[in-house]
Amino acid sequence: MSAIFYHDEEQKRLAEESLKAAQGTCKKPITTLILPVGQFYDAEDYHQKYILQKHDWLLASLRLSRGKQLVTSHAAARLNGYVGGYGNKESFEAEKDALGLSDEASEYVLEQIAERQYG
Repeated sequence: MSAIFYHDEEQKRLAEESLKAAQGTCKKPITTLILPVGQFYDAEDYHQKYILQKHDWLLASLRLSRGKQLVTSHAAARLNGYVGGYGNKESFEAEKDALGLSDEASEYVLEQIAERQYG
């Protein structure tokens, strides 16, 4: 299941517009729910940036450890997507400098992207 949670009517309207636009580009129905935000609980540490956590070397190269540091890291969020197969080489190249990666770490992420895209 996927969901978009909104805080007010404006966010709800924007979510509905976005969903409608996305549906126009897909053959299958998008089943994402649009719901009012309720009480929210952070997942346990082992669920946070789950895909990235499988890449111990990359975490170590970023000097990130599990816990709050990993949860709040913008770079970790972006890299979790890239190593998980979301995003492409061009997008990564455009933002890699802002992520503060070494050349070696950048090459590793590019290899992961290629593996996910081309199997």
